[in-house]
Amino acid sequence: MRALVQRVSSARVTVDGAVTGEIASGLLVLVCAMKGDTEKESEWLARKIVNLRIFRDDQDRMNRSLVDVGGSALVVSQFTLAAETKGNRPGFSTAAPPREGKRLYEHFSAQVSTLGVAVANGVFGADMRVELANDGPVTIWLDTAAG
Repeated sequence: MRALVQRVSSARVTVDGAVTGEIASGLLVLVCAMKGDTEKESEWLARKIVNLRIFRDDQDRMNRSLVDVGGSALVVSQFTLAAETKGNRPGFSTAAPPREGKRLYEHFSAQVSTLGVAVANGVFGADMRVELANDGPVTIWLDTAAG
């Protein structure tokens, strides 16, 4: 699985003008299941993200995790993270098929919640508008294939 994680002071997702997920301080997690991914990758990624020490401590160092600061996660499916860009038109053949992608996206969100983080979501497969205030800015790329 792949994820693009952004530390935010706020973020929200709207679909057809209605807010489907919104958080204050925490992480916006754009996530994509890849072909061959299983619950194992989903669970590893969830643990990695909630424990990633990218929030400031009292000495202004990135030394605290999402759990440490009591932040929330806005989890949004984004199959375009699987983009293959050899040419000028991206291909997405390495993304998990939609049914499997949705299942793993939902499993990932549930795992983040199980790890003690409040979770808000986008809508899988929908045309979404994502708004965020990137804090830092801090943006981290994660890929379970890279370990």
